[in-house]
Amino acid sequence: MSTLTQPGDVASNVAIPATMRAAVYRGVNDVQIETVSVPEIGAGELLVRIATCGICGTDLKKIHTGSHSSPRIFGHEMAGTVVATGQGVTRFKVGDRVQVYHHVPCGHCYYCRKHTPAQCAQYKKVGATAGLEPSGGGFAEYIRVMDWIVEGGGVVAIPDDVPFEQAAFIEPVNTILKAVKRLNLAADETVLVIGQGPIGIMLAALSAQTGARVFTSDLYPERHKVAANFGLKNPLHAGTENVVERMKNETDGRGADAVILAVGGNSLIQTAMDAARPGGKVLLFAQTQHGETTINPGAVCMDEKDLIGSYSATFEFAEEVKELVLNGYKHGFDLTKLITHRFQLEDSVTAIDVASHPKADSMKIMIESRMGAGAE
Repeated sequence: MSTLTQPGDVASNVAIPATMRAAVYRGVNDVQIETVSVPEIGAGELLVRIATCGICGTDLKKIHTGSHSSPRIFGHEMAGTVVATGQGVTRFKVGDRVQVYHHVPCGHCYYCRKHTPAQCAQYKKVGATAGLEPSGGGFAEYIRVMDWIVEGGGVVAIPDDVPFEQAAFIEPVNTILKAVKRLNLAADETVLVIGQGPIGIMLAALSAQTGARVFTSDLYPERHKVAANFGLKNPLHAGTENVVERMKNETDGRGADAVILAVGGNSLIQTAMDAARPGGKVLLFAQTQHGETTINPGAVCMDEKDLIGSYSATFEFAEEVKELVLNGYKHGFDLTKLITHRFQLEDSVTAIDVASHPKADSMKIMIESRMGAGAE
């Protein structure tokens, strides 16, 4: 096996290959399994061998819409093992099990001070890469973690008794907790979460932790069965009942205090608005593409309904997220129950296809490197 020659200021006692396998985005709906160079690292950086990486809806949108230039290696819900450290790295060592964020805000710009870090110029830069244009890189065997990610708290140590698969949920759970906190829910309130894919279930589960009464809506009864494993006991079967009428019946005719739309596209925005009570809130979580749609302005003005959005993560709640995911695994918040499909890296094209065409029995799709998520 040929090994990679790293700069002299890089520490590693692990044999690192010169090349690796990766799922490379080459254009719209075109992902190919290729051999690429293992990225070199510099001072303050880490080289991490990926164990597992979840497929996110934003990965799919980039692949299917061509919103980003090619070639790139996507994937950002990732966890693995440190195999090399750059000069000056003291918090991590070779052999550490870690989860990696691909964005970290600066913490001091105008947007950071206004608690909207996803709009921070540094946050918009991607600091984890498997080579090519930095794009996360989790759909590969190794990633380079840049210095500002390491320094800014974007690398989280994983305890030995927590699986890589559980830790890979840290980044999406951060985005979800941020959204739930934006609603400022109270224990006497009623919440409706539209869509019970993995994201919708986690949104509903964290909403329920506030003490609010949570209803979940989905077309697939099978998904409500999964949701029940997370304590969600108020399913609305969108294929057979009128969700808006049901919510009003459950709330003395008012409607939900808060509605979370966890389904992409704009077709259900009006349903969400109609299901919210006067003075209630509607949060858009999955509308991640700019475009035009029709909103009833009277519902916002006269009915005083708040239409808000939440996008990406925030490090304001990073410690709380770490506690939720890592300690939660041992206390009933086992997110690996959301995983229905695991594919080896060589089968990434199939994995992306399965994730792109969700069915009743498909939830979270994971891509594993040769070492696999079981390489503890």
